[in-house]
Amino acid sequence: MTTEISRTATDIFERMRTTNPLVQCITNYVAMNYAANVLLAAGASPAMVHTPEESGEFATIASALTVNIGTLSPDWVEGMIAAAKSANDADKPWVLDPVAHFATSYRRDTVAELLKLNPTVIRGNASEIIALGGGQSAGQGVDSGDPVEQAEEAARGLASMQGAVVAVTGEVDFITDGNRSVRIAGGSDLMAKITATGCSLTALVGAYLGTAPDQAFEATVAALGNFAVAGEIAAKTSNGPASFMTAFIDGLHNLDGETYARNLRIDPQ
Repeated sequence: MTTEISRTATDIFERMRTTNPLVQCITNYVAMNYAANVLLAAGASPAMVHTPEESGEFATIASALTVNIGTLSPDWVEGMIAAAKSANDADKPWVLDPVAHFATSYRRDTVAELLKLNPTVIRGNASEIIALGGGQSAGQGVDSGDPVEQAEEAARGLASMQGAVVAVTGEVDFITDGNRSVRIAGGSDLMAKITATGCSLTALVGAYLGTAPDQAFEATVAALGNFAVAGEIAAKTSNGPASFMTAFIDGLHNLDGETYARNLRIDPQ
């Protein structure tokens, strides 16, 4: 059944591929190459600009900013904060990926500072979102120990508290702005076998936000739908993680609006 949110997601998907948004990605060492290739294949333009000397200035140029705290250092944190402040000043949307924010006091303090700068979207796994909402999670490091459905209440509360869209990703994704919510099915179990998949999704959310900055909820749904559809298609021709990586990048590149709309599985809540 085609819903209004599905039609809007498809429209944003097609617009993103034709506008080639410039996305500033402050992400971790492990994810840089893969995230850049995901954005290029999907139709966006990545810029891995993170130093404090230029990150703030570049954020005013980019269509959107994404901040991933996977591998922190003082200079990188300074660059993240400078970029987020500049994005806000320039009225540019930005995404926060609070990777394992509960693991150390340095991560907790960094995320607390970034949350004060009002991210447009917060994307994380179930354990990260539960902990960010003040709950007790079962996460270990960057891996989620909780199912997505257990994070839905925390996601709604966090979205309302922050005035942000919150995306919980996993076997079935959950997106909410505190009022509206949807679930998205698709993807593949092989995604969990490849490092930087979630980090790359955060970058792709930035591309969609840069395309539709006034439709943050719909843009986030469209981005997660893109990942889910491409992942499900790629899994059909893959024999394992290595072949899946190739098929997934190709799938992002080759996906068209008709195929996207036909395979998109959105369940409004």
